[in-house]
Amino acid sequence: MENVFGSAGSIGLAAVMGIAVAVLPSIAIPTAAAEMTADVKTFERTEKREPCHDNRKERQPLFGDLHVHTSYSFDSYVSSQRRDPWDAYRYARGEAIILPDANGEQTLEARIGRPLDFTAVTDHAEFLGQINICTQDPRKLGYWWPHCIMTRASNIWVQLVAANFWTDLGGQLEDPPSKSFACTLSDCDEAERETWQRIQQAAEDHYDRSAACEFTTYVAYEYTEAFDQNNMHRNVIFRNDVVAERPVSVYDTGRESFPSLWRQLRERCTDLDNGCDVMAIPHNSNLAGGRMFRDPQGEEELQNRLFFEPVVELVQHKGASECRYDRLRSLGVDTTDELCDFEQIPADNLNMMGTVHGKVRTERANPVALEDFARRNMVRNALKDGLVLEDKLGINPFVMGFIGSTDTHSAAPGSAEEDNYVGHLGRRDAEYANVQDHFYAHAGGHAVVWAEENSRDSIFEAIRRKETYATSGTRPTLRFFAGDLNEDLCNSPDMIAEAYAKGVPMGGSIEHHGHQSPRFLISAQKDAGILDNPGTDLQRVQIVKGWVDAEGKDHEKVFDIAGSPDNGATVDPDTCGRIGSGMKNACTVWQDPEFEPGEDAFYYVRILENPTCRWSTLQCQAAGVNPFSSQCQAQAATATERAQQQGATGDVYGKCCLDPAEQPFYSPIIQERAWSSPIWISAGEHKL
Repeated sequence: MENVFGSAGSIGLAAVMGIAVAVLPSIAIPTAAAEMTADVKTFERTEKREPCHDNRKERQPLFGDLHVHTSYSFDSYVSSQRRDPWDAYRYARGEAIILPDANGEQTLEARIGRPLDFTAVTDHAEFLGQINICTQDPRKLGYWWPHCIMTRASNIWVQLVAANFWTDLGGQLEDPPSKSFACTLSDCDEAERETWQRIQQAAEDHYDRSAACEFTTYVAYEYTEAFDQNNMHRNVIFRNDVVAERPVSVYDTGRESFPSLWRQLRERCTDLDNGCDVMAIPHNSNLAGGRMFRDPQGEEELQNRLFFEPVVELVQHKGASECRYDRLRSLGVDTTDELCDFEQIPADNLNMMGTVHGKVRTERANPVALEDFARRNMVRNALKDGLVLEDKLGINPFVMGFIGSTDTHSAAPGSAEEDNYVGHLGRRDAEYANVQDHFYAHAGGHAVVWAEENSRDSIFEAIRRKETYATSGTRPTLRFFAGDLNEDLCNSPDMIAEAYAKGVPMGGSIEHHGHQSPRFLISAQKDAGILDNPGTDLQRVQIVKGWVDAEGKDHEKVFDIAGSPDNGATVDPDTCGRIGSGMKNACTVWQDPEFEPGEDAFYYVRILENPTCRWSTLQCQAAGVNPFSSQCQAQAATATERAQQQGATGDVYGKCCLDPAEQPFYSPIIQERAWSSPIWISAGEHKL
């Protein structure tokens, strides 16, 4: 196979100007007609709005964040964060907001480098009414309940005690879910209805229904189940303004867990025949203790998972959930992929956030050995297990596309820029506290959809069909198709139209009985960046394959299909400036050289950018501490003393000097990346 990859500047997606070509022998691929897309289908419009002027039949990439918390969430409010849903949407649209500093004072101006196309505010359903009572109206008796007073406190230790009470009320500790005594003093049900209406109003106020289609919002919330601190959270996203009368929360489901969530979403939304439609997006499976992707307990659970959860949040500020590899031990969680060391959290549960003033305050936040780390915490392993289960059940229960988001608790959607990272937990990771207490946190990711236009219906349907990809925070462009594609498709001026006509895009599936591999089209462009901060070149394009052999055993393999890890790109250790170049764009038509007829498989694309400095490295250097310097520890001591004079407690900058050669996951240099949703290749009569 011959590849030629361009290094010129901006080019069009449709043809990629013929810069990258792959030549493969022509083959015929029989496919089930029902599984192939004869043309791009138009989405169904379910709401009253003007059609967008910018409506593209072959679709466009839209960047968003579907995981955003504001002061309506307890863990945002007790971190001195006071911005509400209206502020969050203003931030997403490029306006400045004021956030708390490390001492809890409202002094920091924050502004995203580039506006987003779409956003959903997802405050915790469990506490919408209770936080309203505790924070909104001093005329309500419950406002003066001691726990509510503690919630409004400015002292960080009082705030943390209040947060522990809230966590307990949500059933995340030893006690079952229960509501605050403030609800005995005041009407929390009415307060919940009031807050739910505000959330809907904020979404409506910022949704651009004009033909300009500049910004899209969704009415949404987070279902916050985390028994024993094992994360089972879902972001519940409604398609339009016809939504459930009230959210389904852990108070409604109890330990029946997410299957009960799905059933009640049917009862309160999709079964009502009133235009209500909804999905639930699981996140942080890396912190789920292995419970996020269990084997389906019956047909109803299997079908509900497939219907309600088309995508999974692969990356956010609590780390990446693709796969896991410990480079010190040269060992992974059912993987040998060395790139799976990316932004891994040492623990496997939500206690990973239990660091205050530089000290871990709970043993469950300690590192978890690979042998004790659940396989299905990692999404790639769940996808492989789905193929195995398909042989047993006839249906694959884990057919999930990928998105990223931030999980910001600072009302800062899309704040995933390493050089403009304001933190995501209010005062708890503002300024020096970010390096001190949340050093292992990731800056966050983006949800990217291929949609005809920037409207609720178009984006929602893109997510439902899984024509989505996740990024670790930058904005490269990525397309991925499979099918009976022409071998010289990269040279075609109608490349994308032909790919839709003869294949399926990312998130799709084909039934294939040929003796040779289907052809895959991969087209990628670097993030163009902004005027003062150009994007980073691409280093490599890879395809990740998972499959099940004739004996029913699952496997995986990563193929490098473009670029090289030895392209010489690195960073300047003194300035973090980028050194060297890579690919500006890449396009190829690829076939699996190890394809075996009769084996079910999935394939997804992973693109890697050239190395850049991690957010922590940039913030350490800004404080006068250089992680690359032999004088790092002396610099850290000086910077810590300076921070202590400003109100800090304990060792602030010591983590800046961690030796990556002694760390299983951490490095001061990272490679930003993007992951396409998979394409599934079925060899049998299974039903995906």
